[in-house]
Amino acid sequence: MKCNKTTMRLYAVTDRAWVGTGTLLNQVEAALKGGATCIQLREKELSDEEFFKEALAMKELCRHYKAPLIINDRVELAVKAGADGVHVGQKDMNAAAVRQIIGSEMILGVSARTVEQAVQAQKDGADYLGVGAAFMTSTKLDARPVSREEMAAICRAVDIPVCAIGGITRENLPTLRGTGVDGVALVSAVFASGDIETECRLLRSLSEQTFGQAE
Repeated sequence: MKCNKTTMRLYAVTDRAWVGTGTLLNQVEAALKGGATCIQLREKELSDEEFFKEALAMKELCRHYKAPLIINDRVELAVKAGADGVHVGQKDMNAAAVRQIIGSEMILGVSARTVEQAVQAQKDGADYLGVGAAFMTSTKLDARPVSREEMAAICRAVDIPVCAIGGITRENLPTLRGTGVDGVALVSAVFASGDIETECRLLRSLSEQTFGQAE
């Protein structure tokens, strides 16, 4: 399963901080029912064993809804679990090295904040870019926002899909129109919602209106 622009429309990134009395799997299913086009399992605090079990269960759920499951950072576990792809940041394993490990079929996503990083990531085999922070975000307090001009320059510099991430809400999402990005990756805007399914329906519709109709 490879990704395209449509895959990036509404990219939901997990965070156990907002699970509450339910389960992360229940939350992810609600997001998928609401129209999430991609799921990233990003759980920094879980042990490898716990993470692997979560990844297997989430993979089956994502397959049911025909959405790719991307694993954040844990490259070997992503391969072992049979996930659709892996996402790495600039401080994680080098993208070219990741591509060697995962082969040509798995999706490789790479974080970038500059044109140079973006171009290098594409050369290294990235299938898509996560660019941000788009706005100030509580998820990464040290993430300085990428300017609109830099985001547009990144989109012009590469041929692969680009997803904006960081501090994106229903209110500020439309301001990304015209930057060239293909969709948005959301954490709290999805998983901190009291009604995840309904919120995702609204966000998916807004994303389609902002970035173009589904392919």
